[in-house]
Amino acid sequence: MTSDKFLELRGLTKQFGPQRAVDHVSLTIQRGEILALLGPSGSGKTTTLRLLAGFEIPDEGQVLVEGEDVIRLAPVHRRFGMVFQHYALFPHLDVGQNVAFGLESLGVKGPELGERVAAALTLVDLAGFERRRIGQLSGGQQQRVALARALAPEPRVLLLDEPLSNLDPSLRERTRREIRDLIHRVGITTVLVTHEQEEAFDLGDRIALLRDGRLEQFGTPDELYDQPATPFVAGFIGRATPIEGKVVAAEPEPEPEPEPEQVVVVEVGGVRLRAHAKSAIAPGRSVILMSRPEAFVANTPAPDRLNGSVVSRRFVGATAFFTVQVAGGPTIEVAAPPQSLTVGATVGLVPSGRGLHAFPAESR
Repeated sequence: MTSDKFLELRGLTKQFGPQRAVDHVSLTIQRGEILALLGPSGSGKTTTLRLLAGFEIPDEGQVLVEGEDVIRLAPVHRRFGMVFQHYALFPHLDVGQNVAFGLESLGVKGPELGERVAAALTLVDLAGFERRRIGQLSGGQQQRVALARALAPEPRVLLLDEPLSNLDPSLRERTRREIRDLIHRVGITTVLVTHEQEEAFDLGDRIALLRDGRLEQFGTPDELYDQPATPFVAGFIGRATPIEGKVVAAEPEPEPEPEPEQVVVVEVGGVRLRAHAKSAIAPGRSVILMSRPEAFVANTPAPDRLNGSVVSRRFVGATAFFTVQVAGGPTIEVAAPPQSLTVGATVGLVPSGRGLHAFPAESR
């Protein structure tokens, strides 16, 4: 993946009646990059994709490809490939005819048409499937036919709308990696819509997290997890428990790169905890701490610890999530080996040094 700017959204805005579905979204996507548009239902991710594809016209803003504004171009003239959520394959046509459909609309015919269909199917590991009927294919194979059809015209940008939602859970992880390898092998700039964090993390080089039509944070999966910009990001990405507290001291981050941060000391239940803050928070202010499951280690109770009782256990395989009710305080989720704690046990929570993020209380 190169570092040059390729696809750019500038102040993209779309309103449906009183509802602003996309609210001044600006993004820059590099050539060959996979961008995941992530967010809950109603966040604006599908509308953003439709604005990119040309199926909707924005009220404001621009979509630029290599500096060219394509906002007034019809979808067919944007040279974008699209894979729809339900694939939109034609059941009365065979695989080859489905893949050829977009090429024929561009005037490709004769031997060249057959060659390009065969090349597209080879690209998605379906060489020789030209005469198969759509109904004879598995869900994963149908998805690859849809990908081949989108890639056959050699688009500048590939758009994927919930590409794995129709697959069985057991197939999704393998198919995600196949798609990621294919996209990087082809080197095509890609934007995908998903509501599943795991899919966004596995496929996306960077993630744009949307909420109520606005861009909440834009960055790599690591950045969104380790440096959440808002309590919403911390709660939506991964797992996090909100804890109320008050800042009693602040100190500069010893290593401010790549972004300056502050370490604040927050008092919770008489115990002082160090947490990261994206911006300065003055002593005396109330804050909300978003606590990752790895933020605390469950140990023996002691006066300088958050002491409480284990009230529930959720087993997820190699680890388990334990809910600890702190005496007279918050309920905190902690990750630990499955057999290390039992429900009803009294424990003391020791800060691990990571996974605590402080935000002003009013930012909730």
